[in-house]
Amino acid sequence: MAEGQENWERDALERLLLEQIREQRKARRWSIFFRSLLFIWLFLVLIMIAAKQDGELKPGPHTALIDIQGEIGGGDVVADDIVAALNNAFEDKRSKAVVLRINSPGGSPVAAGIIYDEIRRLRAKYPNTPVYAVVEDLCASGGYYIAAAADRIYVDKASLVGSIGVLMDGFGFTESMKKLGIERRLLTAGENKGFLDPFSPEDPKQVAHAKAMLAEIHQQFIQAVRQGRGQRLKETPELFSGLVWNGSKSIELGLADALGSLDYVAREVVQAEDILDFTPRENLADRLAKRLGSAIGEAVRPWARDQLGLR
Repeated sequence: MAEGQENWERDALERLLLEQIREQRKARRWSIFFRSLLFIWLFLVLIMIAAKQDGELKPGPHTALIDIQGEIGGGDVVADDIVAALNNAFEDKRSKAVVLRINSPGGSPVAAGIIYDEIRRLRAKYPNTPVYAVVEDLCASGGYYIAAAADRIYVDKASLVGSIGVLMDGFGFTESMKKLGIERRLLTAGENKGFLDPFSPEDPKQVAHAKAMLAEIHQQFIQAVRQGRGQRLKETPELFSGLVWNGSKSIELGLADALGSLDYVAREVVQAEDILDFTPRENLADRLAKRLGSAIGEAVRPWARDQLGLR
């Protein structure tokens, strides 16, 4: 009798505990459901507010701004994004001019060339929409490549402008390897497959080939600058040597046209003080979507772990 009563009590206790666990899981699922609904509701409300504000804040005639900040062709300035922004700015009939605000040390000549060519194409397609470049601290190498496509370039007197050249850099470790007793083993199919390998001695033929390629790209850069700046350039032996000059000197050399900031250009040159930023950036909807997804993931994770029996 005592044994049967003990089994009954144990079974009752187990049923009670299991029922309590089921109720806790049910409550947790409902909590996740309502929290997710709340996040979605807030997300939709914020999207509607942002859309309403965007519609209210769209100006009339304006100066279209596109920022080119940082390394070109890297994570800072993506050619495809800038090309899309340029098209949006030119297609907007209220854009009285497009201003490129540049602060860049340069980067990929390919990416810079793509942006340069697109500016030239859009200038021809929209002849009544001028393009101005406004230089902040630095407009060098690929940054200047892009600026040369503009109708006029404005600088600060202390800006650094130029660096019209091309480089290919690397390291050589052969002497260090000798001192450390390291043997380089490189197998290739193709005489020049290990082109300028940093762990192998320099091959004069490969060095000559690299220099020839750089010279060709340099000439492409020079041609783009001459095409963009025309008779304004005061060509000297040093102009295309890779040197940089301050803003005042760059005006003397014809690399730039005048002193001026973004606000000055919008107000005095374009005569449209309202500045509308077309720079490609992550918008409010994208940011909210990411946060919503993260929040829902955090809310659902405990339920998923319970379902999978994980702790």
